[in-house]
Amino acid sequence: MEYSKLVAVTGLPGLYELISSKNDGAVVRSLDDNSTKFASSRIHNFSHLESIEVYTTGDNVNLAEIFFAIEKAGVAVPDTKDNGIVKKFFEKVYPELDFERVYPSDLKKMVKWFEVLKKHNIEIKLPEPVKEEEPEEVVIKEEPKEKPKKKEKAEKPAPKEVAKKETKSRPEKADEKKPAKKTAKKKEETKEEKTKKKTAKKKK
Repeated sequence: MEYSKLVAVTGLPGLYELISSKNDGAVVRSLDDNSTKFASSRIHNFSHLESIEVYTTGDNVNLAEIFFAIEKAGVAVPDTKDNGIVKKFFEKVYPELDFERVYPSDLKKMVKWFEVLKKHNIEIKLPEPVKEEEPEEVVIKEEPKEKPKKKEKAEKPAPKEVAKKETKSRPEKADEKKPAKKTAKKKEETKEEKTKKKTAKKKK
């Protein structure tokens, strides 16, 4: 059983192992009687043991630090029925506790939780420090700015082809023969010339 999976549930005595979490609560197993139950988040609050902090006269300390101090003291834990004895025990084990803000009920819980952890041979661990991620250097390459493209001149629409009106040449009439008129005139001239010649001969 891992220390990081242990939770304290408000309204329920002892410590519990977190089996699974749900939107409306969690399934937990009791370390006292090994029974499994569903605890609704509407009624109960859940506190991971590794995330609980305790008030001191200085900065707050993690609950694991109190457990380590109890182990180091090598003294038997007191009976939790007497508040005075419990307070004296912590004054020796961890005198820096702020006893004005850490109530007798809280002191009793810490004693009981320590006994449960020892009974189940659960290794007490401090939470691992969160590593601060170093920001990655981001090299931004400046790309050459593109010259604004010249607006292409709108192509003028090709002039509409004007349909040429076909001029129909009037067909020549078969009877109209110009050269025929000329020949007729020539014939008439020749007749006149002949008559003139005849009259000229008679006069002689």
